[in-house]
Amino acid sequence: MTTTQIESTIGTLSSPSKIPCYSYSIPARHCITGQKLRSVEGSICSKCYALKGRYVFPNVQSALDKRFEGIQHPQWVSLLSQLIKTKETSGYFRWHDSGDLQSVKHLANICEIARNLPGIKFWLPTREFSIVSEYLRKNTLPDNLTVRLSALMFDGAPPTAIAKRLGLVTSGASSDASTVTCPSSKQGGKCLDCRACWNKQVTNVNYKQH
Repeated sequence: MTTTQIESTIGTLSSPSKIPCYSYSIPARHCITGQKLRSVEGSICSKCYALKGRYVFPNVQSALDKRFEGIQHPQWVSLLSQLIKTKETSGYFRWHDSGDLQSVKHLANICEIARNLPGIKFWLPTREFSIVSEYLRKNTLPDNLTVRLSALMFDGAPPTAIAKRLGLVTSGASSDASTVTCPSSKQGGKCLDCRACWNKQVTNVNYKQH
């Protein structure tokens, strides 16, 4: 298939202005854990950035829905592997600037895409701890995929215990500037040359509350 044909089948890649690479986003309203946390005061999901701003524009929602449908396509792995290989020149890729894992099969497919593209470093932030845990009972993650288990609450502790048990890393969000380690808030909201999120040697990244 051509790039245009692939995009019409499984959707386009998303291109968040903050990060230096493409992403593949799906609607935040389909987040499994996120839906439960949305009504919990103080939870990070209660202030979900992907449910406001430009994300609610009709054209953006349409693109998100197309990608969500795309993950069910029987050729999603091969088609998305081809699309990323064709378009991503930075050597990096993010999963889900909007949305999260939907199932163990979804994670397995993401891992297969990473294995298809060993020259690209993938970053997957997630609050679907049970999905990741179930997958890792019988499988291993590819070396070029960094899975970060995300904290549930603002100023709350990151999920370090489960991350250590699974051999993963974490992230959190803080209102205290002195504890923020992500430099984007001091760089116009952009990563610039920082790649900490993709680096498995960085055990925790703490973002500024927004």
